[in-house]
Amino acid sequence: MLLLENPPPDRHTLWEDVHGILVGTTLVALGIQFLRASGLFTGQIAGLALVLGEPTGLRFGLLFFLLNAPFYILAVKQLGWRFTIKSFISVALMSSMVDLLPLGLNVEVSPPLAAALFGVCAGIGLLSLFRHGATLGGVGIVALWLQDTRGIKAGWTQLAFDLLVFASSFLFFAPMQVLWSLMGAIILNALIAINHRRDRYIARS
Repeated sequence: MLLLENPPPDRHTLWEDVHGILVGTTLVALGIQFLRASGLFTGQIAGLALVLGEPTGLRFGLLFFLLNAPFYILAVKQLGWRFTIKSFISVALMSSMVDLLPLGLNVEVSPPLAAALFGVCAGIGLLSLFRHGATLGGVGIVALWLQDTRGIKAGWTQLAFDLLVFASSFLFFAPMQVLWSLMGAIILNALIAINHRRDRYIARS
């Protein structure tokens, strides 16, 4: 998948892609630990998985993986098998890490700090995935496709979707819980919008 107007011939090597995907998925999974420790949530498909996990009792990893499945149809048709396979692997890795990290990591953090740490960790993690031709499915697939075909920044597309999610969540969650969660999503998506640009990053997968 090309995210540049005129990409150079240089490509990431296989090992560079492996490294980038492992770092990206680990950082996003770590960010989610901060959210869960403070009772916050995020938007997009990850947020939906966190919310649905409360009444159903199902693990986040399983819900996140299943909810992403329909978006792979768009990924295959518009972004190709290479991108889709990398994204599929990334979702599986991140889902597993979210379930496994609590076995060895106990976090106590206030909601404001949790929101900031999530935004930074998850934002950098997604940047790493984007730059290695992958994403965590869901809205990220749509956002990258729109940036590649319409020039709409991926971060702003994701933020627009998140605003709808958080607006509706006021019906079910405490106002401050929603507002701190929204802050984390704003930090995450602003980081992506500022740093993930077609005219700056030259490597491709």
